[in-house]
Amino acid sequence: MQNIITTLKKLFYLWRRSQVPVKQPIKISRIDNLIIFLVCILISIISSYKLLLISPLNIADIFSWFLTFIEILISSGVLILVSKKENPTISSRQIFLIITLLLAVQVTKLALASTISPLSMIIPPALIISQGMGTITALAWVSIASLIWPDPEIVINNNLFFILLVCASIVSLLGGRIRSRAQLLQLSIFVPIGSFFSQWILIGKDKISLINSKQDFVLANGDIFSDSLLLAIAMLFTILFIPIFESIFGLLTKARLLELADKEKPLIRRLSLEAPGTFEHTLLICGLAEEATRMIGGDIDLIKTGALYHDVGKLHAPNWFIENQDGSKNPHDELDDPIKSAEVLQAHVDEGLKFARKNRLPKLIANFIPEHQGTLKMGYFFQKAKEKNLDINEYHFRYKGPIPQSKETAILMLADGCEAALRAMNINASDKEALKTISNIIYSRKKDGQLDHSNLSKGEIFLIKRAFLNVWKRIRHRRIQYPTGKNNTFS
Repeated sequence: MQNIITTLKKLFYLWRRSQVPVKQPIKISRIDNLIIFLVCILISIISSYKLLLISPLNIADIFSWFLTFIEILISSGVLILVSKKENPTISSRQIFLIITLLLAVQVTKLALASTISPLSMIIPPALIISQGMGTITALAWVSIASLIWPDPEIVINNNLFFILLVCASIVSLLGGRIRSRAQLLQLSIFVPIGSFFSQWILIGKDKISLINSKQDFVLANGDIFSDSLLLAIAMLFTILFIPIFESIFGLLTKARLLELADKEKPLIRRLSLEAPGTFEHTLLICGLAEEATRMIGGDIDLIKTGALYHDVGKLHAPNWFIENQDGSKNPHDELDDPIKSAEVLQAHVDEGLKFARKNRLPKLIANFIPEHQGTLKMGYFFQKAKEKNLDINEYHFRYKGPIPQSKETAILMLADGCEAALRAMNINASDKEALKTISNIIYSRKKDGQLDHSNLSKGEIFLIKRAFLNVWKRIRHRRIQYPTGKNNTFS
């Protein structure tokens, strides 16, 4: 038995050694934390104060109110922790959005609970949260919003509560995966239809406090049709306002990522025309990075979009980069100053961030611009400076950083380093030689500390190597040597 325990401890130790420490979350200012805490207290007050209106009020009632108040406050805190766990880079604005939506729903319940169905109150905000902050955060929000009701006298029909949880969970699960506005529109149609038939079957002719309307379009089966219609309208309006939420709160939805990845976007189009070599290099990196991200289960849409914009800073001086020189003279040779050349390389990161701000790129996309270079050493110019016996500091030949703060930006750094080396390999090179080249580049990045905050495990790095090798095997295929006769029409 002792041997088994010892073996398990060793396995646990090896597993821990194989993991990279999780990066530190973004720090939120004290003022923002205070505002968030005050909103959580306000949610707790609104959700529990009616317990103090009971007459006559006794000690047991006060104790019940206090427990409810603390329970809701803790639930709000758990919701914030879940959102931070799923989104390590979540901002104070996004946390504020989550709890403000919860506050708005609680106020709506207090004012309109007798006239509006809980489906119409809870499902639309769940769609916003799932789109911008992920499925787990949305499910946590739905759980809290569904269970907390400000008025103790309101008792929800069990069947309606079940339908609410199912519909809200479906929206939370699908909302985080939807990749286009058209799919959002489909969701806003099919969920209300599903809720209508579910209520018809499970609730039947029971009167539920939905829209207390007597209009002609309300079916004889209670107010179920009105409820489903209101839910559809609310979801459609939510879809219309999602771009506004994206802009104000810095949300990055799948649909937004696909829009940014359109190669006809002005910045990408300009890159293809003014720096064609860089654009070709970008497309090859996209292939490497996408394959690697797919193998480790990362965010493919994020890395594809980030890869397209990672080198836009080269637009400030495209001819200073070898891939755009097309056989012409290298300006670095004429400059003959390694320190100035290093400044030009650093400038492509600084200028890239300026382009990102000017074109209002989301922060998660802009992060790819500095992080794909990290604090790497500009080895070529550093060596040139040493050959000239210049009085140099290695710091001046390193990019300013930061090092990659996510798996996706780390993968892009590795793809950027491997792309040129793999393209330069002989077409007759073996898989073993290619894998060795990939491994050496990745090892050098890791040894230099560039992957310390990326959260990439050893197992994921192994999968990344295999992914890069698979892409290299696809792009190095041979061509048939066609005859070159006079009237040759072979193709």
